[in-house]
Amino acid sequence: MIRTGMGYDVHRLVAGRPLVLGGVTIPFERGEDGHSDGDALLHAITDALLGASGQGDIGELFPPNDERWRDANSAGLLKSAWLKIAAAGWNIENIDCVVALERPKFLPWRPAVRKSIAETLGIGIDQVFVKAKTGERMGPVGTGDAVEVWAVCLISRQ
Repeated sequence: MIRTGMGYDVHRLVAGRPLVLGGVTIPFERGEDGHSDGDALLHAITDALLGASGQGDIGELFPPNDERWRDANSAGLLKSAWLKIAAAGWNIENIDCVVALERPKFLPWRPAVRKSIAETLGIGIDQVFVKAKTGERMGPVGTGDAVEVWAVCLISRQ
């Protein structure tokens, strides 16, 4: 059996927070506003995997109104969700993502981000890809006020 999943997340960028994408802190004057560390990329991946496996979504597993998850490391949340999914017999075939961010430029950080995601999930780096887009100076991404992420996954089990 194979299944696909799709995840999406968006966060405002605000002063005083680190910019964390894919478990990697990227130097910048603003970061994601969120209950956890705000890692929109890992949140979208978590939702894609949970949806594909039919096991809910990130808000169900880690409710944003629950203080246990305040400033939580999103890599830990993803790993916890993945362990639940893997326990149901699922394997990751691949994950493909798009990060929409006007600045800073994401591409210099892509190798480290791919490696971080692969290590968090215990899969090969060749099973993870992340593309970068800008907002072409339109909308909240284009004005530098937000980061948006889309993630899709393919999972399988016997």
